[in-house]
Amino acid sequence: MNKISILPGRPIPYGATPVRAGVNFSVFSRNATSVTLDIFENPDDSSPIFSYTLNPDTNRTGDMWHVCLQGLQPGALYLYRVDGAFDPKNGHRFNKNQFLLDPYAKALTDTSIFANLPPHYRTPVDKLDVELEKLRSARGFPKCVVIDDSEFDWEDDRPLNYGMKDSIIYETHLKGFTASPTSKVQFPGTYRGMAEKIPYLKELGITSVELLPIQEFDEYENANTNPRTGGRLKNHWGYSTIAFFAPKASYAADRSPGGVVREFKQMVKEFHKAGIEVILDIVFNHTAEGNEHGLTLNFRGFDNSIYYILEDQHKQYYKNYSGCGNTVNCNHPVVRSLIIDCLRYWVTEMHVDGFRFDLASILGRDKNGNLISNPPVLERIAEDPVLRNTKIIAEAWDAGGAYQVGSFPGGRWAEWNDRFRDDCRRFWRGDDYLAASCATRIGGSADLYGDDGRKPYHSVNFVTSHDGFTMNDLVSYNGKHNEENGENNRDGSDNNSSFNYGYEGPTQNKSIEKIRNQQVKNFFCSLIFSQGTPMLLSGDEIRRSQRGNNNAYCQDNELSWLDWTCMDTHKEILEFTQKALKLRRKHPVFRRPEFFEGKRHCGPQSALPDISWFGPDGHEPNWEKSNHFLAYRLSGNKHETLDIEDDWDFFVMCNSSTTDVTVTLPPPARGKKWHGLIDTSAEFPHDFIAEDKTEPLDVQKTYVLPARTTAILVGK
Repeated sequence: MNKISILPGRPIPYGATPVRAGVNFSVFSRNATSVTLDIFENPDDSSPIFSYTLNPDTNRTGDMWHVCLQGLQPGALYLYRVDGAFDPKNGHRFNKNQFLLDPYAKALTDTSIFANLPPHYRTPVDKLDVELEKLRSARGFPKCVVIDDSEFDWEDDRPLNYGMKDSIIYETHLKGFTASPTSKVQFPGTYRGMAEKIPYLKELGITSVELLPIQEFDEYENANTNPRTGGRLKNHWGYSTIAFFAPKASYAADRSPGGVVREFKQMVKEFHKAGIEVILDIVFNHTAEGNEHGLTLNFRGFDNSIYYILEDQHKQYYKNYSGCGNTVNCNHPVVRSLIIDCLRYWVTEMHVDGFRFDLASILGRDKNGNLISNPPVLERIAEDPVLRNTKIIAEAWDAGGAYQVGSFPGGRWAEWNDRFRDDCRRFWRGDDYLAASCATRIGGSADLYGDDGRKPYHSVNFVTSHDGFTMNDLVSYNGKHNEENGENNRDGSDNNSSFNYGYEGPTQNKSIEKIRNQQVKNFFCSLIFSQGTPMLLSGDEIRRSQRGNNNAYCQDNELSWLDWTCMDTHKEILEFTQKALKLRRKHPVFRRPEFFEGKRHCGPQSALPDISWFGPDGHEPNWEKSNHFLAYRLSGNKHETLDIEDDWDFFVMCNSSTTDVTVTLPPPARGKKWHGLIDTSAEFPHDFIAEDKTEPLDVQKTYVLPARTTAILVGK
């Protein structure tokens, strides 16, 4: 290592920043009495080769501790140690002998950073004892890597930032998407492997991939074992972040320190070249440090009382609105700045297009855990000028009882609409009197988003997500089968609104399989052709199964990984999904920017209303009595779709009952005829007719709609 010269440094920016002939380091701690910066030569070193304890007279500005080390270069490895009171009852947990990660670290070392974590890091220190007086070994503990973001050549790349109404989101696990040998990629389970599958995603027809958490987390925090195999389970999903600025190193094929940053950027650039956005699922509501018995990795050691919401009278305990042991104090000004800095970094330096915020209602809680009507951090995210075109999507609830679907504060936020999921599932299962509720969801959920200035596309519609059954399992199991999670099947939701159609799990029964295929197509029709922003779960298009496990958070194995052989096994579903997504992208009638009003807004007197609803008899339905049947006509007039050209008219019929229905068709617009386009009961490939090959119906006045069927006619 070059000779190091020490300069006072600057308090801004946070983190480790390459400067002329050196690196500037800056961290926050209000209650510390001293801060030591340690420099390491190798990732596995147990002790530093250089240490400097910052002088509060020259290396502290307010609550910021800073120093510039001349002679240090990008790629350098570092950690901190912070001294202060170890007084848990008053919220302080300082330990001068504990190595800490920089909260602003942009990369960590090693390919599986917590696999060999020394035992003493997993042993909590809840009282002042001998452990606090012993320097803990840094061997096996991840090191922070100094990153120079200016080194990467983005060429002309910028975030794509498609409008929400034109977006089709594909939720997937980065590692699990290509980890299976069936993926046949050169670099399975990595950012490179993900990029290798861009042609598949392009052909599928999605516009945006939404990646489960890829910020650094401890996959080895799960101590359970699989009772069937005896193998150790992991935290596969990654909802336990510890380094918010750092992409997960074990997902990189490039194992060199900092190589993960280059590889992530290259992946994003390749996706953008293909016209596909990258959205990150991000977890600001809690961290991997857990409760009072958890690990000390960074935030707790820098300033526990600032970063977390603690119990009022007993500050050694953490308020737990996340269900994961702690709750981040998101609306504290310091934490708020960290969140904004983090989002800005991922947008400006990593070029991502948006974020889905896990348990986002926690970001609306104050220091006491109370929900705020106008949460500062949520408004700041929505109004931040750098993030203005970035997608922001909220999971609008938390584990502390908050439920804000349709009322999430902060302005332009989109939301995961679980009401769409539940109403759609129950309608197609055949539950009674769900037609009116399902109609509301298909129309864009105006009851949820129409009263605060938001639009249909602020509803992120989904039938399945990573949390719960896959589409295949939704139509193959009556109940969850989570025994392999090691929790005696107690984990996971019991409210699945699923049905197996006569047999629990896989079957060779052709009649059951036909119904299951039909129902999967029905779900896709309701999802893709509804107003709002559709989100598909990875693998649903090829009927990926988790064998009835509806909480596969700990299954980093074939149970969760995408089985690419299903492309051949379920070619019928794959082609149907591809055609449906193409149809949505082509026709603005399915991507309206405004809510329906059920009336004609402009155009000739013969023009149709934007939407018209019908019962089986061809008349306006009695919504109080409507059961198992929905039918509606969409006007393709450009004055209704607010597009530059006229679109086709569509008539959509849904029969969720177990009996056929003869439907009286409304007359098509003047000079047009109804053409058959989709019938989910028809044998493949006649279930979806190519648009240029449709033919007028022989009978234009009635249509026999089979049981459990969606049929779509086009007027042209």
